[in-house]
Amino acid sequence: MNRIFFVVFSLLLSSNTLANSLNEQLQQVESEWARVYYRLPENQQKPAFEKLQQQTVTLSKQFPQYAEPIILQAMITATLAGLKNPIAAIISIHKAKELLQQAIAINPNAADGAAFVSLGTLYYKVPAWPIAFGDNKKAQQLLKTALKINPNGIDSNYFYADFLISQNKQSNAISYLKKALAIPCRNNQYLTDSRLQGEAQQALENISPSHIAINHSTPIFTAPKKLTHVD
Repeated sequence: MNRIFFVVFSLLLSSNTLANSLNEQLQQVESEWARVYYRLPENQQKPAFEKLQQQTVTLSKQFPQYAEPIILQAMITATLAGLKNPIAAIISIHKAKELLQQAIAINPNAADGAAFVSLGTLYYKVPAWPIAFGDNKKAQQLLKTALKINPNGIDSNYFYADFLISQNKQSNAISYLKKALAIPCRNNQYLTDSRLQGEAQQALENISPSHIAINHSTPIFTAPKKLTHVD
């Protein structure tokens, strides 16, 4: 199975609704996830992600009233799917789906709707039945819900645009790509946000000129010289 591009880390860890100790631990896991995903060779990533996955399992048990650790566990589980053989990958994405549904049941608004972005992304990225549960109609419903919860999120806008592109609706995707590019990156999520904006910039440039006249005043994405909150 091809590696699933699954980058939906939209936890707002400065939220006052999170316990301070949980907030700090989630931030550490997210920062390490970004370091491993973007900086380690793929053949070295699996054991690192498995360690992070276990940390999220522990956090979920320590803080059962919060959906955020479960969302993070689901995201790491989905990331690991792309590093496994096809059968193991299918098991992992089903597990990620179950975790995201569990998180939504606890708090649908947790992390500004991150579970809806993540689950919607899975629904249009994975194969349809009988292999998996892919469903474009369900994906659109979930991604639209995420946009209602967080209309100004980089990830909610980018992944809805990516979904529209996958459905050959490039013209409809343009406004969401532009919005994703216009939203400032968060300091505590700078690496992930900036990389996602790079994907948005590339997608915008790949859309046919018949669909869009590219605004050349918008700079082409380049990796920042200094990244914050990533060891």
